[in-house]
Amino acid sequence: MDDLLNALADKGLRGETATRDEALAVLRSPDEALLDVVAAAGKVRRRWFGRRVKLNYLVNLKSGLCPEDCSYCSQRLGSEAGILKYSWLKAEEAADAAEAGVKGGAKRVCVVASGRGPSDRDVERVSRTIEAIKERTGGVEVCACLGLLSPGQAERLRAAGADAYNHNLNTSEATYGDICTTHTYEDRVSTVQQARDAGMSPCSGLIAGMGETDEDLVDVALALRELDADSVPVNFLIPFEGTPLAGEWNLTPRRALRILAMVRFVCPDVEVRLAGGRELHLRSLQPLALHLVNSLFLGDYLTSEGQAGRADLDMIADAGFEVEGPGTSTLPAHRLSGEPHERVAVRRRGTGTELPPNA
Repeated sequence: MDDLLNALADKGLRGETATRDEALAVLRSPDEALLDVVAAAGKVRRRWFGRRVKLNYLVNLKSGLCPEDCSYCSQRLGSEAGILKYSWLKAEEAADAAEAGVKGGAKRVCVVASGRGPSDRDVERVSRTIEAIKERTGGVEVCACLGLLSPGQAERLRAAGADAYNHNLNTSEATYGDICTTHTYEDRVSTVQQARDAGMSPCSGLIAGMGETDEDLVDVALALRELDADSVPVNFLIPFEGTPLAGEWNLTPRRALRILAMVRFVCPDVEVRLAGGRELHLRSLQPLALHLVNSLFLGDYLTSEGQAGRADLDMIADAGFEVEGPGTSTLPAHRLSGEPHERVAVRRRGTGTELPPNA
């Protein structure tokens, strides 16, 4: 195992991608080697991102009532999860929420809306929201996540000031049809490509814990590398009651760390983001994950409550990391050129999150 980890660290320091067999070996490494795995991947993380942690803040523009049947999602067609449902926020309401996130330390605001994809009227609405957020916050990075894009929509979002677009692949191409039937894996790939072609930074990630195999996890990580996503959010399934995957409790904190390490070895110089489900599945090992990722969401997610903002900031400081400032480029220069568990806490706090009182 030592030889493998040394080789993976050396490759990562050079910006080279782990092979499929190497990535599988990381996922299958024994518990006694876990800290060695974290240490090796940590070297790669520090090579490209130092001890910086980028904070991202989510503003949910429209919640619930989605016509798609993604099995993992509390907003899916037929979902019985007890989540907040509301139509579009006004631009000023979204800007208020975004401003709170920026005051809490967020460098990027992610504006998200449920649904298959935006209509042209929706794009116009979101464009006004992006402009309002930029004006209110002094130009914070804005990432839009609106579902599948139609031709021309990416260009309009970019013109309105969107810096990035998120659309996750979620799982491997081979098993995508098992979790969703209303659109295809290729639809998702196409949307990420459209965003890139329009000049937005592509953001695309995965969800672990849906019953997938090691091979599925590695294949989606390799696909994200091939797609050349600038940022890769790693989500851990939140098994909402009322969804088809409510009974899937497949993750342990140790497994979650191995997944993060694998993604780092596959995507050494990419922004790897600790995303939904981290509190539920990593639990007390969250600080160790900071040695693998260089980005996380501050506070709440779409329909579930996250760790309190102050606890996130304390965790980062206590682990010896620092919040990345607005004047620092996240990505390296070469990329810039181009048993049942506890119930899930359903989000009740509306569009933003509770942040430190003095934020």
